[in-house]
Amino acid sequence: MFELRVPFFKPLWRRILTVVLCFGWGSFELSNNAVLWAMGFFALGVLTTYQFFFAWIEPTDPNDPSEPTDKA
Repeated sequence: MFELRVPFFKPLWRRILTVVLCFGWGSFELSNNAVLWAMGFFALGVLTTYQFFFAWIEPTDPNDPSEPTDKA
């Protein structure tokens, strides 16, 4: 659904901050009895956790000449 493997998220601190903000905002929504919004932000937190820490592949710069290309 979302492409999270972009160079912006290459630094670890940005990935951690994004996950913490998702779960933090979900907790805030839950404390205000907004269960639907809380579930949405918790789901986003689970998605970002999986993408950033379990399925993470370093993004490559398409303009980097040292990277191999798929041109045959």
